[in-house]
Amino acid sequence: MRRANRLLMVTMLVLGFILGGGMVGFALLPNAARVTAAQDTITAVPTPTALPDSVYAELDARDQVMINLYDRINPSVVHISSSQNVPNFFYGTSPEQGTGSGFLYDNLGHIVTNNHVVSGADTLDVLLSNGLNLPATVVGTDPYYDLAVVKIDLPAGIASPLELGDSDPLKVGQTVIAIGNPFGLDRTLTTGVISALGRRIETDAGTAIGQAIQTDAAINPGNSGGPLLDAHGRVVGINTAINSPSGGSVGIGFAVPVNIIKQVVPSLIKTGHYSHPSLGVQVAELGTEVSPGNNGIQQGLLIVQMDAGGPAEQAGLQAATITTQRGRYVVNGGDIITDVGGKPVASRNDLLLILEENYHPGDTVDITFVRDGKTMTQSVTLGSQ
Repeated sequence: MRRANRLLMVTMLVLGFILGGGMVGFALLPNAARVTAAQDTITAVPTPTALPDSVYAELDARDQVMINLYDRINPSVVHISSSQNVPNFFYGTSPEQGTGSGFLYDNLGHIVTNNHVVSGADTLDVLLSNGLNLPATVVGTDPYYDLAVVKIDLPAGIASPLELGDSDPLKVGQTVIAIGNPFGLDRTLTTGVISALGRRIETDAGTAIGQAIQTDAAINPGNSGGPLLDAHGRVVGINTAINSPSGGSVGIGFAVPVNIIKQVVPSLIKTGHYSHPSLGVQVAELGTEVSPGNNGIQQGLLIVQMDAGGPAEQAGLQAATITTQRGRYVVNGGDIITDVGGKPVASRNDLLLILEENYHPGDTVDITFVRDGKTMTQSVTLGSQ
């Protein structure tokens, strides 16, 4: 009997190894069975019901606006490639490549872009949306506003010029769209809003633009020269700069307003340049570049040089005399400009912006200045810079 029991136990152990994967598996069989039974009782999670189409109507309408805008505008935005031979220690010269964007201005093949996109280029090529690559020539440039016009032999029926809008009624928060070629990625669309208006920025030429549009629409290297558009597809600015230590978009980009484009570009096409108003003076800033002295004037612009026969000289203004004593510059005399056209000036950019935004060559402006401690006013007829 004992032998029979032992035989039974051995038989059960063998079956346990075969069916349960060893003693452990044999011992866990009852638990496994309970787990399987528990799984049979889990309630399935219901799939959410899709929202009605009416909920998506506004979003779908916005998408259609953007899709339609891109389809209409994209053919008129171009990719500009430049090549410039630069000095090279080993080879004498070597080619340096650059890229930017531009947009079709008229049916004659004129394209508007940034001056810094084409500046110094030995060759320019324009890539159209249909893949056609055409050589381009520079028609006119204006470093002050960082604007340039290039021209191609545009085949008929390829694209239409973009409609120029109006930058005066723009509002902060308004939707804007940028189309360009950031990092050489052709025909990229980004969207955002106008973040601020009337920003003062400095161009590559070191000049100041006081009416710049700030936007959070992503603008990166290669977007320069491309259009900034409103939701109707009208050009409201030309993308010109980003403010980023890394050189990439951080949500702060700038565009030159379209009303400046409408003012400058026709002159670039007609004459190759744009005439800026000028007093014909070189100035130094009081308090930062020269000492205010003891005349009680803390802010203003000291005239240190005048163009011979220029507007300021003809109006009787006086420049300082500069001598050196023991290796140091000594400034004597000179009129200190404190007000131009009723607006105070403290920096060179103040003077430039007042003239640019309010006057043209040939206009007359009242200049208030201090001479030998006395405040005087003189009308000056502006010249051309």
